[in-house]
Amino acid sequence: MHGPGPDGGGFSRPGAQAYAAEWARAVRRIGFVPLSATETERLLLVHTVRLGQALVAPTFSAQAAEDVGQALVEAHLTEPGALDWSIQALGDRFLPWVLPVRTELPEARERIAAMQGALAAGFARALRDRTFSQQERIARSAWQARDAVEQALRDSEARFRAVFTGAAIGIGIAGVDGRMIDVNQSFANMLGYRIEELREMNVGALFHADDAAGMWELYQELVGGKHDSARVEKRYHRKDGSVVWTDLAVSLIRYDDGRPRFTVAMIEDITERYELQQRLRFQALHDPLTGLPNRTLFFETLGEIFETAGPEQRIGLCFIDLDGFKAINDSLGHDLGDRLLKVIGRRLADCVAGRGHLVARMGGDEFVILVDSDGGLDDAVELAELALAAVSAPVNVGDQQLAVSASIGIVECPAAETSASELMKAADTTLYWAKAEGRGRWAVYDPERSAADIARSALAAGLPAALDRGEFVLHYQPIVSLLDRSLVAVEALVRWQHPELGLIGPDRFIGLAEETGLIVRLGAWVLKQACRDAEGWRRAYPGTRLVVSVNLAARQADDPAIVETVAEALQHTGLPAALLQLELTESAVMGTAGEPLRSLRRLADLGVRLAIDDFGTGYSNLAYLRRLPIHCLKLAGPFVEGIRADGTDVAADHRDERIVDALVRLAHALELWVTAEAVETEAQAERLRALRCDTGQGRWFGAPMPAEQIRARLAGGEAAA
Repeated sequence: MHGPGPDGGGFSRPGAQAYAAEWARAVRRIGFVPLSATETERLLLVHTVRLGQALVAPTFSAQAAEDVGQALVEAHLTEPGALDWSIQALGDRFLPWVLPVRTELPEARERIAAMQGALAAGFARALRDRTFSQQERIARSAWQARDAVEQALRDSEARFRAVFTGAAIGIGIAGVDGRMIDVNQSFANMLGYRIEELREMNVGALFHADDAAGMWELYQELVGGKHDSARVEKRYHRKDGSVVWTDLAVSLIRYDDGRPRFTVAMIEDITERYELQQRLRFQALHDPLTGLPNRTLFFETLGEIFETAGPEQRIGLCFIDLDGFKAINDSLGHDLGDRLLKVIGRRLADCVAGRGHLVARMGGDEFVILVDSDGGLDDAVELAELALAAVSAPVNVGDQQLAVSASIGIVECPAAETSASELMKAADTTLYWAKAEGRGRWAVYDPERSAADIARSALAAGLPAALDRGEFVLHYQPIVSLLDRSLVAVEALVRWQHPELGLIGPDRFIGLAEETGLIVRLGAWVLKQACRDAEGWRRAYPGTRLVVSVNLAARQADDPAIVETVAEALQHTGLPAALLQLELTESAVMGTAGEPLRSLRRLADLGVRLAIDDFGTGYSNLAYLRRLPIHCLKLAGPFVEGIRADGTDVAADHRDERIVDALVRLAHALELWVTAEAVETEAQAERLRALRCDTGQGRWFGAPMPAEQIRARLAGGEAAA
């Protein structure tokens, strides 16, 4: 009969009907009722539903109860006993019958009390214009109703006391001076005190030492009326000295005139939850394998240093990468590799123990030491040395003894002059330098070297577009007969006419072209342009047979299409093959076998001359040299430079001269032409001629020059016919 009905919110339609029927019987029993029993019950059912809806409304208002009181008078249900019964029943029976699920809720009882007063007030106001006798009866009923309200308030206070005493969370009440007025047992149990002890204490005595200043300031703002409530997570000292973490919600209670009266604190013990959060945070900020701080924590710490750094503070970094770790992983397995990383991580942590520096694992086999001290570069280098020694010591993992080394990039500079991203970029660059210079060592960041590397990278990135835009030009260095000083050949040397940097020599970009693979395209362009210029000279001066010599890089010589590229250049320009000489380095030629060697022979079959450049600097296989289709040997510059004829080192001078003499004799024995490079003086030229060297090139005979100047020399009749 009293179960929830269709109105929801715990409202029972059958209960409302029963309540209205009982109400109707009561008022009819108490006095005269001008309505029939059915009409009375129907009327009171409407009022019952109205009261129930007002009671469960999200925003409570007692106006409905006041309206019901007035309606009772209007229906002539004015017997004082009827009002008494209505108010009493509203307090005793209404919730159990009409809203059974809300019976024990404090706010429901408070609303009932308010509705009792409103019902009485409405009833009283409705009777105000009645006869004097009616007014006297209404007055008596109003006093009785007020007594009922006061009783309801006393009941409400009793219920609050029951909640205060039996609540599972701690509740404390304190005055504006911080003195504890009352606490419940849960609060006392949480902090390990007796209730009587806490009533003698000030709230400030419970604050944790690390929170005291901030918490007292917050409390003063609260009791000063600046805030009505506050909520924080904070620590309290227990009586035994231990710490409890709590979720604290404090509300300010005011007097009617708005002045602060006291505070009520609701305190929940969240120590277990806090410790779980700390464990989760530790896991999120530490490497699970080594237990060291991870990349995230490292960058958090680095960011804090930059945020708080003073104008004079310096910052240092040692970026560590293990050498050859991948080989250990691949050969011995990742399990063994992980165990090795654990040992290395522990050793690195021991290196900085007690120094206050942060060691973190960045991922893979990379670690970093954040040098937080005023020792400058010396401290960073000292740590790098310690780290190298720690890593290089043999590691016993299972039945394996492993040995690894590390490379370290060191960066140390004023914090105001860099940023976190720039610092890491510099460290990464410096680590690359250390590895390039040989493993098991450290390198210090050099801004000038970094700028040079950046410029080099910029040049490498700009090479393809420069070739497409036609920014490369050829200069030609004369090759002169030592017998009659006539111009017999020129060597094509490429230059880059950079739009910003001006004319750039090959020493700055040829290596980049080889690294990026662009050397094949660039070499093909050089070949075609050199053939085009040489054919132009031949047609302008038919009586000359000037040979153009073009360098081939190792990657060009290995290119299977090199023969077709050369043949196409000759066919496209019309230059006779005999007037083209291709220069290859000694190391490239001596190492040829298989397809590269067949390519050399096919080039020779085209009628092209082949020369070995920088001869004498490699490990020549003379028997193999005899089998190659070579036409010319170009003696390396250091041998020619040794023939100084200045008397400064007679023994060395004679030794270099004997070497040149032997090389010339060897070349002639193999029926090869000999060209001496780097001829700088007339004395060198004369001594080379005396040694029967065929041709020479160098600044004594002319520096590399544009094609127009070669044409001018040809016009002067310098070329051999």
